[in-house]
Amino acid sequence: MYAVIKTGGKQYRVQPGDVIVVEKLDGEAGSDVSFGDVLMLGGDKGVTLGAPTIAGATVAATLVETRKGEKIKIFKKIRRQGYRRTTGHRQMESVLRITGIEGAGETAKWDGEVSLMTRAEMNARARGLAPRVEETETRPARKAAAPKAAKAEAAPATEAAAEKPAARKAPAKKAAPKAKPASTDEA
Repeated sequence: MYAVIKTGGKQYRVQPGDVIVVEKLDGEAGSDVSFGDVLMLGGDKGVTLGAPTIAGATVAATLVETRKGEKIKIFKKIRRQGYRRTTGHRQMESVLRITGIEGAGETAKWDGEVSLMTRAEMNARARGLAPRVEETETRPARKAAAPKAAKAEAAPATEAAAEKPAARKAPAKKAAPKAKPASTDEA
Protein backbone atom coordinates (compact mmCIF):
# COMPACT_ATOMS: atom_id res chain seq x y z
CA MET A 1 0.00 0.00 0.00
CA TYR A 2 1.23 3.50 -0.81
CA ALA A 3 0.06 7.08 -0.36
CA VAL A 4 0.77 10.52 -1.77
CA ILE A 5 1.03 13.15 0.97
CA LYS A 6 1.52 16.91 0.91
CA THR A 7 3.84 18.69 3.33
CA GLY A 8 5.96 21.83 3.05
CA GLY A 9 4.39 22.72 -0.31
CA LYS A 10 5.64 19.49 -1.93
CA GLN A 11 4.12 16.07 -2.60
CA TYR A 12 5.73 12.77 -1.65
CA ARG A 13 4.85 9.17 -2.60
CA VAL A 14 5.42 7.04 0.51
CA GLN A 15 4.88 3.52 1.74
CA PRO A 16 5.52 1.93 5.15
CA GLY A 17 9.25 1.68 5.91
CA ASP A 18 10.35 4.55 3.63
CA VAL A 19 12.78 7.23 4.82
CA ILE A 20 12.00 10.66 3.39
CA VAL A 21 13.55 14.11 3.76
CA VAL A 22 11.02 16.97 4.01
CA GLU A 23 10.97 20.64 4.97
CA LYS A 24 11.63 21.27 8.68
CA LEU A 25 8.92 20.02 11.06
CA ASP A 26 8.58 20.87 14.75
CA GLY A 27 9.40 18.14 17.28
CA GLU A 28 12.19 16.22 18.93
CA ALA A 29 13.98 13.18 17.51
CA GLY A 30 11.87 10.09 18.13
CA SER A 31 8.52 11.91 18.25
CA ASP A 32 5.54 10.72 16.20
CA VAL A 33 4.23 12.83 13.31
CA SER A 34 0.87 12.40 11.56
CA PHE A 35 -0.08 13.73 8.11
CA GLY A 36 -3.74 14.38 7.32
CA ASP A 37 -3.18 15.83 3.82
CA VAL A 38 -3.37 12.51 1.94
CA LEU A 39 -4.01 13.19 -1.75
CA MET A 40 -4.07 9.60 -3.04
CA LEU A 41 -4.07 6.02 -1.71
CA GLY A 42 -3.11 2.93 -3.66
CA GLY A 43 -3.46 -0.66 -2.51
CA ASP A 44 -5.15 -4.02 -3.08
CA LYS A 45 -8.60 -2.41 -3.52
CA GLY A 46 -7.34 -0.05 -6.23
CA VAL A 47 -6.51 3.64 -6.30
CA THR A 48 -8.48 6.20 -4.28
CA LEU A 49 -8.17 9.87 -5.26
CA GLY A 50 -9.02 12.78 -3.00
CA ALA A 51 -10.82 15.96 -3.88
CA PRO A 52 -8.43 17.54 -2.80
CA THR A 53 -7.71 15.23 0.18
CA ILE A 54 -9.11 11.89 1.33
CA ALA A 55 -11.28 12.27 4.44
CA GLY A 56 -10.14 10.11 7.35
CA ALA A 57 -6.87 8.97 5.74
CA THR A 58 -3.68 9.46 7.75
CA VAL A 59 0.00 8.66 7.35
CA ALA A 60 2.02 8.08 10.54
CA ALA A 61 5.77 8.72 10.72
CA THR A 62 8.59 9.01 13.26
CA LEU A 63 10.94 11.99 13.24
CA VAL A 64 14.50 10.65 12.98
CA GLU A 65 16.46 13.92 12.93
CA THR A 66 16.35 17.61 12.03
CA ARG A 67 19.45 18.80 10.20
CA LYS A 68 20.81 21.31 7.72
CA GLY A 69 20.67 20.41 4.05
CA GLU A 70 23.35 20.67 1.39
CA LYS A 71 25.07 23.99 0.74
CA ILE A 72 23.78 26.20 -2.06
CA LYS A 73 26.12 28.91 -3.41
CA ILE A 74 24.70 32.14 -4.80
CA PHE A 75 27.16 34.03 -7.00
CA LYS A 76 26.37 37.43 -8.56
CA LYS A 77 28.62 39.21 -11.05
CA ILE A 78 28.42 42.22 -13.35
CA ARG A 79 31.18 41.97 -15.89
CA ARG A 80 33.73 44.72 -16.38
CA GLN A 81 32.42 46.56 -13.31
CA GLY A 82 34.35 44.83 -10.51
CA TYR A 83 31.13 43.61 -8.88
CA ARG A 84 31.17 40.09 -7.44
CA ARG A 85 29.16 38.80 -4.48
CA THR A 86 29.09 35.27 -3.10
CA THR A 87 26.59 34.12 -0.52
CA GLY A 88 25.27 30.74 0.53
CA HIS A 89 22.34 29.00 2.13
CA ARG A 90 21.60 25.74 3.96
CA GLN A 91 17.94 24.84 4.32
CA MET A 92 16.72 23.11 7.51
CA GLU A 93 15.20 19.69 6.81
CA SER A 94 13.64 16.81 8.74
CA VAL A 95 14.23 13.11 8.15
CA LEU A 96 11.15 10.91 8.65
CA ARG A 97 10.56 7.15 8.76
CA ILE A 98 7.05 6.23 7.56
CA THR A 99 5.52 3.75 10.04
CA GLY A 100 1.92 3.34 8.89
CA ILE A 101 -0.84 4.26 6.43
CA GLU A 102 -4.57 4.17 7.19
CA GLY A 103 -7.52 5.03 4.99
CA ALA A 104 -10.08 3.81 2.43
CA GLY A 105 -10.78 0.70 4.50
CA GLU A 106 -7.14 -0.48 4.44
CA THR A 107 -4.22 -0.24 6.85
CA ALA A 108 -0.52 -0.92 6.39
CA LYS A 109 2.04 -0.94 9.22
CA TRP A 110 5.81 -1.16 9.21
CA ASP A 111 7.10 -3.83 11.61
CA GLY A 112 10.75 -2.72 11.80
CA GLU A 113 12.51 -0.69 14.48
CA VAL A 114 13.14 3.02 13.91
CA SER A 115 16.86 3.79 14.23
CA LEU A 116 17.58 7.32 15.46
CA MET A 117 21.17 7.34 14.15
CA THR A 118 21.94 10.68 12.49
CA ARG A 119 23.71 11.09 9.16
CA ALA A 120 26.72 12.68 10.90
CA GLU A 121 27.00 9.63 13.18
CA MET A 122 26.75 7.24 10.22
CA ASN A 123 29.50 9.16 8.38
CA ALA A 124 31.75 9.02 11.47
CA ARG A 125 31.27 5.26 11.74
CA ALA A 126 31.99 4.80 8.04
CA ARG A 127 35.32 6.64 8.43
CA GLY A 128 36.18 4.64 11.56
CA LEU A 129 36.04 7.65 13.89
CA ALA A 130 33.18 6.51 16.12
CA PRO A 131 33.95 4.20 19.05
CA ARG A 132 32.89 0.60 18.61
CA VAL A 133 31.34 -0.58 21.84
CA GLU A 134 30.56 -4.16 20.79
CA GLU A 135 34.16 -4.85 19.74
CA THR A 136 35.72 -3.81 23.07
CA GLU A 137 33.26 -5.84 25.16
CA THR A 138 33.80 -9.13 23.31
CA ARG A 139 37.60 -9.06 23.16
CA PRO A 140 39.26 -11.13 25.98
CA ALA A 141 42.27 -9.08 27.12
CA ARG A 142 43.92 -11.41 29.68
CA LYS A 143 43.91 -14.58 27.58
CA ALA A 144 45.77 -12.87 24.73
CA ALA A 145 48.43 -11.37 27.06
CA ALA A 146 49.32 -14.64 28.88
CA PRO A 147 50.98 -16.52 25.95
CA LYS A 148 53.09 -13.46 25.08
CA ALA A 149 54.43 -13.26 28.66
CA ALA A 150 55.41 -16.94 28.64
CA LYS A 151 57.35 -16.51 25.39
CA ALA A 152 59.13 -13.43 26.75
CA GLU A 153 60.39 -15.32 29.83
CA ALA A 154 61.56 -18.31 27.79
CA ALA A 155 63.82 -16.46 25.36
CA PRO A 156 65.32 -13.27 26.83
CA ALA A 157 68.63 -13.75 24.99
CA THR A 158 67.04 -13.86 21.56
CA GLU A 159 65.20 -10.58 22.19
CA ALA A 160 68.46 -8.86 23.16
CA ALA A 161 70.06 -10.10 19.96
CA ALA A 162 67.09 -8.98 17.92
CA GLU A 163 67.19 -5.46 19.39
CA LYS A 164 70.76 -4.80 18.17
CA PRO A 165 70.91 -3.19 14.75
CA ALA A 166 72.21 -5.42 12.01
CA ALA A 167 75.68 -4.66 10.65
CA ARG A 168 75.63 -2.96 7.26
CA LYS A 169 77.37 -4.67 4.39
CA ALA A 170 79.87 -2.73 2.36
CA PRO A 171 78.57 -1.85 -1.07
CA ALA A 172 79.73 -4.19 -3.80
CA LYS A 173 82.38 -2.87 -6.14
CA LYS A 174 81.34 -2.43 -9.72
CA ALA A 175 83.19 -4.59 -12.18
CA ALA A 176 85.17 -2.86 -14.90
CA PRO A 177 83.50 -3.00 -18.30
CA LYS A 178 84.77 -5.85 -20.44
CA ALA A 179 86.82 -4.88 -23.45
CA LYS A 180 85.54 -6.10 -26.79
CA PRO A 181 87.98 -8.19 -28.75
CA ALA A 182 89.39 -6.46 -31.73
CA SER A 183 87.71 -7.60 -34.91
CA THR A 184 89.86 -8.68 -37.79
CA ASP A 185 88.56 -8.33 -41.29
CA GLU A 186 90.12 -10.76 -43.73
CA ALA A 187 88.36 -9.61 -46.82
